[in-house]
Amino acid sequence: MAKTGTIGVTTENIFPVIKKFLYSDHEIFLRELVSNAIDATQKLKTLSSFGDFKGELGDMKVRVIVDKEAGTLTISDHGIGMTADDIDKYINQIAFSGAEEFLEKYKDNANAIIGHFGLGFYSAFMVAKKVEINTLSYKEGAEAVRWECDGSPEFTLSASDKTERGTDIILHIDDDNKEFLEQSRVDALLKKYCRFLPVPVVSGKEQEWKDGKMVDTDRDKVVNITEPAWTKKPAELTDEDYRNFYHELYPGQDDPLFWIHLNVDYPFTLTGILYFPKIKNNFEVTKNRIQLYCNQVFVTDSVEGVVPEFMMLLQGVLDSPDIPLNVSRSYLQSDSAVKKISSYITKKVASRLEELFKADRSEFEQKWDDIKIFIEYGMLTDEKFCDAAMKFDLLKDTESKFFTIDEYKELIAHAQTDKDGNIVFLYATDTTAQYTYIKAATDKGYSVLVMDGQLDSHFVGLLEHKIEKSRFVRVDSDVIDNLIPKSDRKAVDLSAVQRDILTALFNSQLPKVDNAQFFVNFEEMGENDAPIVITQNEYMRRMKEMAALQPGMNFYGEMPDSYSLIVNIGNPIVKKVAAAADSALTDKVKPMMDAVNANNDKITALRDAGKDSQLSDDDNKEIDALQAANNASREEQTKVVSDYAATQPIVGQLIDLALLGNGMLRGADLSRFINRSLSLL
Repeated sequence: MAKTGTIGVTTENIFPVIKKFLYSDHEIFLRELVSNAIDATQKLKTLSSFGDFKGELGDMKVRVIVDKEAGTLTISDHGIGMTADDIDKYINQIAFSGAEEFLEKYKDNANAIIGHFGLGFYSAFMVAKKVEINTLSYKEGAEAVRWECDGSPEFTLSASDKTERGTDIILHIDDDNKEFLEQSRVDALLKKYCRFLPVPVVSGKEQEWKDGKMVDTDRDKVVNITEPAWTKKPAELTDEDYRNFYHELYPGQDDPLFWIHLNVDYPFTLTGILYFPKIKNNFEVTKNRIQLYCNQVFVTDSVEGVVPEFMMLLQGVLDSPDIPLNVSRSYLQSDSAVKKISSYITKKVASRLEELFKADRSEFEQKWDDIKIFIEYGMLTDEKFCDAAMKFDLLKDTESKFFTIDEYKELIAHAQTDKDGNIVFLYATDTTAQYTYIKAATDKGYSVLVMDGQLDSHFVGLLEHKIEKSRFVRVDSDVIDNLIPKSDRKAVDLSAVQRDILTALFNSQLPKVDNAQFFVNFEEMGENDAPIVITQNEYMRRMKEMAALQPGMNFYGEMPDSYSLIVNIGNPIVKKVAAAADSALTDKVKPMMDAVNANNDKITALRDAGKDSQLSDDDNKEIDALQAANNASREEQTKVVSDYAATQPIVGQLIDLALLGNGMLRGADLSRFINRSLSLL
């Protein structure tokens, strides 16, 4: 029955196309061929269950055999096998898929059929200089046949002496791909692509330590788990089963926090298990955590198109026959079925989280610090998830009590509503560094949230958008009475001269702090409050924090940090400092200020007179002279106040105490503060 012929292709260039373009990664040839072997095995099981095959099934394992000396790699199965006509139909006519025809016939009851990707067999030619098929069909009276092809369109078909049902695919590995004759390389590929196939896959022998080295035993080495956890029903699995499967996927990791078992068959088919891992503090969206399978065959771990971006923090397995094996990133991003899967997963995850929250709130709260980053990331990047998560997103206060957003809003509404009707959410990002500010707020009966997560600088903006009539204000961004203003701000009782003197007095004693800019302000905060409080502008701080995470906001990132040095004129020490400065400096400073004010009046008059016409050269010269005189007066005024301040160590001491309380006094400035403290004592 020897026969030669030409493979039915439309061009003689089909093999270069297969090698270069159809498959971008040569190693997947093993996945394709093992999948075909599994396919043939599953077909025979299905035929047997229907009574269409009445023989003994026997050993149904798929075997992968490396023969380094012969230079061959063989994939062998005991499935349905092929006749000469089958080879002519399914091998010699490229891209006609036997699996498609088979699926149609047994679509309601067939075992999982993998191989419906017509060109899978021809991936063998990416690594082989010659391929043989040695096969015997399950059909009664069938004759064994051998097919050979050297990578050109010509083939030979002849009788074979094979006596066992099934198919052997024998690859004569070419010189450029000798790596696939190494048992370790083959085993690594099988573990990557075939570790959860539904039929046992044997590759080599189990080994044991003997006489100082590892040696083969007579036991077959099965490389796969045929019934992975995601293929079972949740009711069949214990918590320990889920944890064991997680450690099979990710050896050496801590136990997952919890998991979601997916199982849907309409309008698409999807199974899988997604795990919530314990995320480390150094937040980074690590891709390749979720593995995508098609009928238990590994497809990819680049699942950006299948799951929403924020779920890249999850780990686990997704399996869907609706996603083909030979998938591309562009396919994942554009396919409508994939988009539906992504939407379903988002909905399912949100639903499961809400279910866990309602079922055992105490346990949910215990795990909150670990899952918070995932939920916040999801809320920031996925609007539908955000809307669902508003029900179970938790806020934690400085007393470590947890509240839902609605619960907390109701808790603080009475005390923390400002004069404009906005509910003010106070928060801290570092409870140790901001202790004094937190205490000032809680002493006043306010509640303070802890927002110390990596995403919280963005998250507070999201919550402001989602919660009507609300403001989020960091507790150290202003003095306590200004954080939640109940009425118009009380005016500070200082004359213009006194204000100028005190501003220059405190400015002159401010040490240089890297990348920081200070503005001296005055508040009447009461005699029991600190003499000086340092606050940071809420808006500018948020912009800088966002700039650190978003390169497009470099403008804000390069600006210095903006701080207010708020002097409490109600404090007895400040009153004493102010009275002494007033007595010592007013008589010297007031004439200078009067002169500056008089000159400014003259400048204004000159400019007003020339509004409707261009100023004369004489007028411009007079304005320049007046401005120069003003500059000289201000410099003299600053010198007078600075010289006086140098004799008043208490001023520098008050400033340094405030800086020290904010962790901003370092190096030589800190040393000077210590020495000054000792001398004052």
